[in-house]
Amino acid sequence: MEFRRLPLTHAVLLRKVPEVTAGFWIAKVLTTGMGEATSDTLVHQINPVFAVGLAAVGLVVALALQFAASRYQPWIYWLAVVMVAIFGTMAADVLHIELKVPYLVSTIFFAIVLAAVFTVWYRSEHTLSIHTIDTRRRETFYWLTVMATFALGTAAGDMTATTLHLGYFVSGLLFTVLIAVPTVAHRWFGLNAIFAFWFAYIITRPLGASYADWIGVSHARGGLNWGSGGVSIGMTVLIVIVVAVLAATHEGAPVDQP
Repeated sequence: MEFRRLPLTHAVLLRKVPEVTAGFWIAKVLTTGMGEATSDTLVHQINPVFAVGLAAVGLVVALALQFAASRYQPWIYWLAVVMVAIFGTMAADVLHIELKVPYLVSTIFFAIVLAAVFTVWYRSEHTLSIHTIDTRRRETFYWLTVMATFALGTAAGDMTATTLHLGYFVSGLLFTVLIAVPTVAHRWFGLNAIFAFWFAYIITRPLGASYADWIGVSHARGGLNWGSGGVSIGMTVLIVIVVAVLAATHEGAPVDQP
């Protein structure tokens, strides 16, 4: 009998993406706020170019750990999400601050990028479900999508807060309402579960970032003036606690890893 090794992109892996639970959404929203506050702190405290480079290195290291892991490890997975949050925020801010691209334009640009990633992913794998992330290629598509959603969410949140003059707190309320839409539409009107998930996933970015900005920015900008550094540290502590609880209770562990 002849055995053939499957190509690396088709070799079946243990899933390394957690199940969608309440803890998943709590951790996700916290990472978005932490990424926003940390990005703001770094670019204002050190040279912006060096800050972006530092975030890029951190992202590469975190993703390398995630791809090298043989199974779902909560601290590795959420470290990767945190680094995507920080770098994705910087990527969106660079377009506006350094290249003077309006938030509306950058929002449309990142929406097109995300749509392109989804299109290529679906044509290649015939599904966008996170429950099928069991090959290297699908894992790659997943993280490309995550990065695109963070950049899009950052631009969209800044657009509503500044371009549309809603302010950070009202923007947070807006996205709080919007994130409930896919859940209601899925349960009551049969909205496709995969579409509902990715819609909510995108909304978590401006949701968390809007509240983080509101807490951190000055009173003159409509915030509580706690400072981005304090917000970053506070949310980092909360993320560590939540991830520790997820790891200890095994909440979100993929079904193929009892």
